[in-house]
Amino acid sequence: MIELPLHVYGTGSEPRVAVLTLTQPGRPVVVLDEELITSIDRAFDTIPTGIRGLVLASASERSFVAGADLKSIVEKSDAELRDYLKLGTRVFARFSTAPYPTAAAICGAALGGGLELAMHCDGLIGGASPLGKPYPVGLPECGLAICPGWGGTNLLPARMDPALAIEMTATGKTFMDDRARETGVFDDLVEVGQNVVERACAWVRSQAPPLRDGAPRRWIGRPDRRAALSKALGEVGAGAGSTGSAQAVLDAVRMGISKGWEAAIEAEREHLIRLRHTPEAKGAIEAFFARSKK
Repeated sequence: MIELPLHVYGTGSEPRVAVLTLTQPGRPVVVLDEELITSIDRAFDTIPTGIRGLVLASASERSFVAGADLKSIVEKSDAELRDYLKLGTRVFARFSTAPYPTAAAICGAALGGGLELAMHCDGLIGGASPLGKPYPVGLPECGLAICPGWGGTNLLPARMDPALAIEMTATGKTFMDDRARETGVFDDLVEVGQNVVERACAWVRSQAPPLRDGAPRRWIGRPDRRAALSKALGEVGAGAGSTGSAQAVLDAVRMGISKGWEAAIEAEREHLIRLRHTPEAKGAIEAFFARSKK
């Protein structure tokens, strides 16, 4: 089991903030496999009481988190995949139900499950890549003929123009970090040369203690978001809903608006389990693995 670094910062009268850093020895990028998710869960149990906030960071220079473990999605039985997805749902919820503000410090690729994990935090703090290169942000699952499984369909449209978010999720299109800055996905921005983790610590210190209700702070089911999301569904282009994976995205959005957070998560999970068996998904994922080997 990976022991994730956990440090607490704050001296004197400065409120203490815990920083949990994702690391995965032997991998060039961080991937959300079952071992890492379990390690996050275990690390949460060691967070001291009395902190002012929690920041989630990544040790990888290339990524915040590159996504879920695609190998697990392909190889697990339906029951095993359901358990893996439920594990992620439960562990991610620890960030959205914590008794203090939480933030993700992002300065590398945040894709698929990685972006979903970040969006369970109250704030997303975006910084420049230490490699000096643009990095991608988004939910690319539909590009592999599957769909998000940890709430992305209901989280991203609450952070940017909802019609655009739904359309991009339904087509699997991602955007670069500069576009993420323009669309409002990030709650705060860090310029080149500034430390994104330090800014994230300052952000959580500036937030009032959260009132929790079991769902992430920013998602489409909030009363002030429902009307805009219903309208956005009607604005999404007809072509965006023409595939099975896109229909799954639209269904999960509708479930979130009409039946709530838990129903939306369950809809995503069951659609993902079903879709990965389709010829379209098998072909797209096989092609992805072939490209990755080159």
